[in-house]
Amino acid sequence: MKLLKRLIATLVLLPAIAYANEAGFALDRAPDRTKDVSALQNGAKLFVNYCLNCHSASSMRYNRLRDIGLSDDQIKNNLLFTGEKVGDLMKITMLPADAKAWFGATPPDLSVIARAKASDAGSGGDWIYTYLRSYYKDDTRPTGWNNMVFPNVGMPHVLWELQGVRTAKYVDEKDPHDESKTIHKFDRFEQARPGKMSAIEYDNAVADLVGYLEWMAEPAQNTRKRLGVWVLLFLGVFLVLAWRLNASYWKQVK
Repeated sequence: MKLLKRLIATLVLLPAIAYANEAGFALDRAPDRTKDVSALQNGAKLFVNYCLNCHSASSMRYNRLRDIGLSDDQIKNNLLFTGEKVGDLMKITMLPADAKAWFGATPPDLSVIARAKASDAGSGGDWIYTYLRSYYKDDTRPTGWNNMVFPNVGMPHVLWELQGVRTAKYVDEKDPHDESKTIHKFDRFEQARPGKMSAIEYDNAVADLVGYLEWMAEPAQNTRKRLGVWVLLFLGVFLVLAWRLNASYWKQVK
């Protein structure tokens, strides 16, 4: 019985263990902002101002932002800067060849990045939320930045003015498997230069941005979930009716 309990406990913990190992760096849980209209609007503003310079979102049109409460005039006056039209796709003018030469790789399209990262690390929102909060100054890198979630990342820290400049501090520990070896282990981030936002304000801003990226990956997701609940309720009622009808039918046959 004890062996069976241990086996069940191990099987229950396996997804969490795999999740942690696959991520490499412990991921923080991202707040769910996909139903918060004001958070989505702020996330859209951050996305257009800080992400859309290098990353396209070619599956999303600006006018789809009406779904988060923005009018065409608000979109045009606050989110369009280079002559785009409200009905245009969220594309950039930077050529892929130039992007590869500058960053070492073409920046990925962010239309469904939240869903894409979900297949890599269990939760795309958690991955992006931790990633954008794990940059630190590293003068050995071409861009001057590095990231704990994505080591040796080619993308610079585009939100550094908001977060400020941080450095990574490490501690040396004995290898638990071999005491003759020492492990260089990450300990904490240390603020070297303050940003425009406090740590709490920055985390909230990143949460809004992540919420927008999750919403953009599937704008109809909340509607789908609501409909799914009603469909399941209908199927449950139908199942009861079918079960009683079947019992009544076979009762007459007997």
